[in-house]
Amino acid sequence: MAKAIKSDTRLEILRRKVILSGLSDIMFDRYAGDNKTQLEWSQRIYLIPGTDILALPTSNIVSFLSAHNTNSAPKRLRDARTFKKIANACLSFVSVGALESSPHRQYIPFVRDGQRITVGKFGDDVEPQSGLYLDRRVARLDKGIPNPKERPVLPLSWALEFELQILPNKEIKEEEVYNLFVDGGLAIGLGTFRGVYGKFEIAGWE
Repeated sequence: MAKAIKSDTRLEILRRKVILSGLSDIMFDRYAGDNKTQLEWSQRIYLIPGTDILALPTSNIVSFLSAHNTNSAPKRLRDARTFKKIANACLSFVSVGALESSPHRQYIPFVRDGQRITVGKFGDDVEPQSGLYLDRRVARLDKGIPNPKERPVLPLSWALEFELQILPNKEIKEEEVYNLFVDGGLAIGLGTFRGVYGKFEIAGWE
């Protein structure tokens, strides 16, 4: 009888603590889930469920690294013939989560001066506790149809601290992921209205 072969299936996952420090104010525009529901500007932010802690969903950073149909770092900064391969590799092998183990690891808390940013009572144009303020703009749709937008913006200073994991693979290395954050932080940023709002730099990668 042949001897069974034991295989070690443990993966050597590369883990990094990443700190992104804001270089510009960051704008939010949380989607209600359908096109009929109209949200107040105070409802367009993201909070860690059950708390008053302002957060960014990890899906926003995943989109920054991997989106094909919006302005992701690979699409904006890499060759048009190869960016989809890079974006797909990020989607397959790179994951992002909050540092603390919790049921809500998909929400990364915003930090200011070492403390999590919390949200209080909204006024007409500002929320004093966090500093969130209302941005009013009118976009023009096809045929010049006006589309008024009211969105909350978080002023500087802000930072995001999270764990980044890269699975063993032959398609993308840590250096490329790092470079996407460096270049994309200046060219694109996070949140909504990216490229104008949400710019950042890497303050920690360890």
